[in-house]
Amino acid sequence: MNQTETTTKSSTENFAELLDQSFQEMTSIEGSVVSGTVLSIEKDMILIDVGLKCEGRVPIREFGNNEHEINIKIGDTVEVYIERLEDINGNAILSREKARREESWVNLELALQKQQRVNGIIFGKVKGGFTVDLEGATAFLPGSQVDIRPIKDLSVLMGTPQPFQILKMDRRRGNIVVSRRAVLEDSRAEAKSELVANLQEGQVLQGVIKNITDYGAFVDLGGVDGLLHVTDISWKRINHPSETLQVGESVQVKVIKFNDETQRISLGIKQLTEDPWVKVFEKFPVGAKMSGIVTNITDYGSFVELEDGIEGLVHVSEMSWTKKNVHPGKIVSTSEKVEVMVLEIDDQKRRISLGIKQCMDNPWEKYKNNKKVGDIIEGEIRNITEFGLFIALSDDIDGLVHLSDLSWDGNGDELIKNYSKGSVAQAKILDIDVEKERISLGIKQLKEDVTATEIGNIRKGSTVTCTIAEISENGLEVNVGDNIKGFIRKNDLSRERVDQKTDRYGVGDKVDATVTNIDKKLRKISLSIKAREIEEEKKAMAEYGSSDSGASLGDILGAALAKKDEKS
Repeated sequence: MNQTETTTKSSTENFAELLDQSFQEMTSIEGSVVSGTVLSIEKDMILIDVGLKCEGRVPIREFGNNEHEINIKIGDTVEVYIERLEDINGNAILSREKARREESWVNLELALQKQQRVNGIIFGKVKGGFTVDLEGATAFLPGSQVDIRPIKDLSVLMGTPQPFQILKMDRRRGNIVVSRRAVLEDSRAEAKSELVANLQEGQVLQGVIKNITDYGAFVDLGGVDGLLHVTDISWKRINHPSETLQVGESVQVKVIKFNDETQRISLGIKQLTEDPWVKVFEKFPVGAKMSGIVTNITDYGSFVELEDGIEGLVHVSEMSWTKKNVHPGKIVSTSEKVEVMVLEIDDQKRRISLGIKQCMDNPWEKYKNNKKVGDIIEGEIRNITEFGLFIALSDDIDGLVHLSDLSWDGNGDELIKNYSKGSVAQAKILDIDVEKERISLGIKQLKEDVTATEIGNIRKGSTVTCTIAEISENGLEVNVGDNIKGFIRKNDLSRERVDQKTDRYGVGDKVDATVTNIDKKLRKISLSIKAREIEEEKKAMAEYGSSDSGASLGDILGAALAKKDEKS
């Protein structure tokens, strides 16, 4: 082989090697990211030179951002991903999206290794969570990793750049899982440490209502929770915190108490305003009349709000002059505007006693001004009870006729059966007691008390003639005159024991007896035949001598009786 042939063979082999090397280099750049220059921008495509024998085209949409804005111009250098060196038309197949994704995966893997946060944008909702754009790479954000607490409106998070923590990555499967909650918890922990370190009683903070219970609300102060008790929400009465607060609401609170050991924080909202009780005596002097709103009704009265934070109690006894046994709910209604009078203030117990009836005319005083004791009235019998009759005196008040005032004589329990509800009766006013709200009436006082008059004419020790009305083993029931009743006990029937027998007498017999006792209250007198006999004996002995003169007791009594007969 001559030198020319050798040279030709060597050159051919070198060219083949170079061609093979060139082919290998070109093949090796497939699936890699390279830099290219924008040559032209067409309607749907962008022409890019990446140093190959032919240019590549990339859809213009792949250069848009999340707002779909195209920020590119001719001459710009861009990173693209080479999918294939040429297609059937000889053009390189390029991708801007895959280039961005590849670049992002490298950066994201590095961030995961260093436990660094990455920025992303939530752009879609999928089953179980959301999709996040991490500068070209798409990640999955589970619903449980969105926030520390549930969020009702997630639209505020969509399309907004924010930090995320990568939880895991699988490049082969193209899976990335991120967490927004982890970032918030880290920030929360940092904020909590800073907040607790600087927390002081009396400090005013901004917080968010985290939870509401029957006894108060928990407020998130930014990493640490505080309790806002129901009594510290407002100066006015609140039955349940939900009346004024709602979960997620932003509130300004004051630190009332902070326990550094237990980390317990007590908060208050009402402490941010002046205590209305400070000027309670100035605003609500005792005796003043004012308007208020009924806020609550109980069995023992109703609560009336005079202003925000100031409530008073109208006891059931101070609600009406006449409705005594009525539930407060039948006199006033919740939210009703009422006029009240301030009766008493206890600023230590923060209590105000109010009255509604004091703002109305006292019907008892009004009646006393129009009527007087001794006047005769006529009215309908409104009620009959076991102790008497109630007679209507006006639309509001009644007067009471007690059983004992129905008649001068007779049993009141029996006499009351003669009256009926709704009938009209006359009575005399016996007493008007405004303080006790009571008017006493009498029916028997309409007539003269004949019995009392007759008893008044009888004196203890006097002798009266009686008519036997009833005979019993214990003695005799007698009538003295037409109206007076008396009783002679068995041992008062005679001074002689053998004559103390009731069977010696008959009903209708008349006997003389001495009055031994007068009971004006029971309207009865006690009598004694024995006392009369002893008294007559004393008088005879005094007038006709004694047994010492020689005369017998029988002679003396006989002479006395004879003289008595002569006089008669």
